[in-house]
Amino acid sequence: MSWRAELLRLALRLTNKRKRRRQMAIPTIRRRLKLLEAVVPGPPTGTQTTAIDAGGVDAVRIAVRRSLGDVHVLYFHGGGYAIGTAQLYRDFTWRISDAARACVLYFDYRLAPEHPFPAAVEDAVTVYRWLANAVDPRRIAFMGDSAGGGLVLGTLYRLRDEGVALPGAAAVVSPWTDLALTGPSLSANATADPMMDAASLPAIANDYLAGADPRNPYASPLFGDPTGLPPTLIHVGSDEILRDDAVRMAEKMRVAGCDVELEVWPRMPHAWHLYARILPEARLAIDRIGGFLREKL
Repeated sequence: MSWRAELLRLALRLTNKRKRRRQMAIPTIRRRLKLLEAVVPGPPTGTQTTAIDAGGVDAVRIAVRRSLGDVHVLYFHGGGYAIGTAQLYRDFTWRISDAARACVLYFDYRLAPEHPFPAAVEDAVTVYRWLANAVDPRRIAFMGDSAGGGLVLGTLYRLRDEGVALPGAAAVVSPWTDLALTGPSLSANATADPMMDAASLPAIANDYLAGADPRNPYASPLFGDPTGLPPTLIHVGSDEILRDDAVRMAEKMRVAGCDVELEVWPRMPHAWHLYARILPEARLAIDRIGGFLREKL
């Protein structure tokens, strides 16, 4: 592991210890993140960033010089179903576009607690139907991190159940697949995880579910039947409290006959790909995802 990764782990641990002492309300978190948007580096020169109305859902299309116009990655952002903006992801989405040689379509699904489950799934289905009406679904991939990774899989279930042609591939990073919170790593990695706090997850899950069954497969894909899902790459860090959300999901997909690849990266923090500007392991992981998507699409 690189020295940069070691420093990042230390910084995350110190930062999140302070956060745990004073739990902030979601509106406060959103306001603070809004201030950070101005300092998030933009994409390189030549990147095309276009705001789009994707069937009534706000979206942003990102294309770099190497992007193929007929290949798309639909991006499902993380943030516990409660936060996330295109501006916060702008130093990341162009990297996926470049690695996959594809156009990335980032979309803003409705957020909890104002818009609880299944609002995010409904918005994802709407955006995919809009995109698949314009390009070949076999040339579309789904990708998401954290809650967005779980949303990728839940949306695939919903589309399959509705008889819609599925995308050609999927990649999920540190996916949250079990809102019932039954994974052994929630306790086994509670000390090792430098970023995530297992004690905060019940409130986040409750805000999103708003009384819905936490084992509903559209919210918690671990409890669904993944038969028929497209080829999927799953990345997770070995020390994450959500490690077993990824490991158990991959095993369930294997048993169902899916084409699935699981990579457990030693000591990487939650969704480390988002730190690509400073972390060599993040850039390697993005390259790996890009290669997987180019191969499958």
